[in-house]
Amino acid sequence: MSATQLAALARTPEPHTMLRRFLAFDAAGTGANGIAYLVASGPMGRLLGIDSGLLLTLGVLLTAYAAGVGLLAARPQPPTLPVRAVIEINLAWTALSFIALAVWLSPTTAGAVYIPVQALVVAGFAGLQYGALRAAGSR
Repeated sequence: MSATQLAALARTPEPHTMLRRFLAFDAAGTGANGIAYLVASGPMGRLLGIDSGLLLTLGVLLTAYAAGVGLLAARPQPPTLPVRAVIEINLAWTALSFIALAVWLSPTTAGAVYIPVQALVVAGFAGLQYGALRAAGSR
């Protein structure tokens, strides 16, 4: 994806602002997911066919992770190393989601659709963040 396309998505030509926005979107989405898992692990577990204890644990982890990503997004120029860590964690989450779906989880139909979709959204965030990091000149 070119810097022009990224700028259009972020609605700004300023690379650091672009990066901050993509981090903020990631934090908001991850935080919403984490909170949903925390407050509705039972109903979501039944809907998705995933153990509610696992969803509760993931809710705690995702909420904490979202807070960290949100703090990073709040910095005027997010430092490269933590941004790279966010990108790598997002890619790891994506891979682990597909692995868990293939070898560990036995989800309902809703879960079998939800798991890869959310994994691809997370991979999309990683791609946007990587592109914005490159545009900011932090290779």
